[in-house]
Amino acid sequence: MTSTRTTFARKLRQSSGLAERKVWERLRGGQLDGHKFRRQHPVGGYIADFASERLRLIIELDGSIHERDEVALNDRLRQDDLEASGWTVLRFSNQQALNNMDALADAIRAHARLIDI
Repeated sequence: MTSTRTTFARKLRQSSGLAERKVWERLRGGQLDGHKFRRQHPVGGYIADFASERLRLIIELDGSIHERDEVALNDRLRQDDLEASGWTVLRFSNQQALNNMDALADAIRAHARLIDI
């Protein structure tokens, strides 16, 4: 039996936007230095845009709705909760992801170096 969260994550994967699809092209299958990521992956009570269990790293892509105060506050509370659980959360706007994929890749590499993987 599939959980509600898993079903929701599956729907999110099927309806991903351009930025998410482009980032996934770069991350899927360990293409970035062998680091494995999952897309729309359940972590705790949340669903992360991209998550690497080995790196304990979550990549979140934020569209313009995340500029709204109430959404930004929810993002902050969610990020605090995830970080309290031992995850690192890196946030990028959709535009950053689309226009500077190298910065995203560099941030992942920097995190991997910090944890010595």
